[in-house]
Amino acid sequence: MLTKYEQARHAVRAEVLETIEVLADTNKEGYEALVAGDTVRVAEVRKNLKCVTSCTEKIDNDIVLIFARYTPEARDLREMVSYLKITSALNRIRTNINNYLKNMQGMMAEDDENIVQFIKDSLSINRCTINAFEKTIEMLKTFDDNDKIKQLAIEIDVEYAKTDDIYALLEKSVLQKMGEADGKAEEYFNLLKYIRKNLKIIDRLDSIAQRVIFARMGGKL
Repeated sequence: MLTKYEQARHAVRAEVLETIEVLADTNKEGYEALVAGDTVRVAEVRKNLKCVTSCTEKIDNDIVLIFARYTPEARDLREMVSYLKITSALNRIRTNINNYLKNMQGMMAEDDENIVQFIKDSLSINRCTINAFEKTIEMLKTFDDNDKIKQLAIEIDVEYAKTDDIYALLEKSVLQKMGEADGKAEEYFNLLKYIRKNLKIIDRLDSIAQRVIFARMGGKL
């Protein structure tokens, strides 16, 4: 039977997992709305993010209570500190997803077939991010398996590396079209800027993966 301290610690991990799942679901739904070109749906999806801030605030407060009520051993202390770092990353991911979907909604409203096509081409990045979310969730679900979480972290890093290659090819195509476009240079420049910021989501997931490893095995945070 778990002690009250162990129950509290496991509850925090469950809350972190639940918050990541909310972000993962929202990110995936946003991707599907963009694939369908449904700007109304994109706006609806963004509403799912409203609860994230309150969720992360609760996690932080629960961790502070654990520090106040118990004296965590070194390993458990390391895990709680990691979650404090992770909630900060989750809040930033929330902002990244919200801003990205808002910006893509605006770009699709331009009703420019080249811009719409570039957005659809860029969604390969989103698919990598979806994969990275799934692997991050699996890391927390298999937290006690050191080999498994290390392998999942490597796979997340691979997905991250793919996005750099995808963006480089997309940037080349957009810049070429920018040179040919009459009066659309600013729109193309903004599109690249928004897509580049979308890369921050998987960048933060890669960071979370390293913090999960630290929580479990130590090393550098």
